[in-house]
Amino acid sequence: MNFHQYYPVDVVNGEGTRCTLFVAGCEHQCRGCYNQSTWSLDSGKPFDKQMEDRVIADLNDTRIKRRGLSLSGGDPLHPANVSAVLALVKRVHAECDGKDIWLWTGYELAHLTDAQQSVVSLVDVLVDGKFEKDLADPSLPWRGSHNQVVHRLKP
Repeated sequence: MNFHQYYPVDVVNGEGTRCTLFVAGCEHQCRGCYNQSTWSLDSGKPFDKQMEDRVIADLNDTRIKRRGLSLSGGDPLHPANVSAVLALVKRVHAECDGKDIWLWTGYELAHLTDAQQSVVSLVDVLVDGKFEKDLADPSLPWRGSHNQVVHRLKP
């Protein structure tokens, strides 16, 4: 898996202060997407063990009270990203006590593959659905268009 951007301190992509990772690769290629540079799987930089360790360390850094991890892109549930994203979210659960996970995807919850569902089963909040330019509304919390749904999967 490759990634484009990592923000160790982010207050925009989910509730509270978070770590946010923008992965590479998106099959949806939505008209009006603000992150078109992330569409190619080969773009960005490799998400290696060192980068994964950095995310975990940042989530556990007690100097900043982070609420959790946000995964966006591109698309974290792109079939080529699923195994690396699954490993990361499992590690967050194992090593980062009390941190929640938010994930944005163009895939819809009702149509996920078993592999994608294995990731989503470990996510607290899923924002699903393709960005629809004709339904865009910048005032919507956590999503870009009215067709997208914020699923709070865990209390």
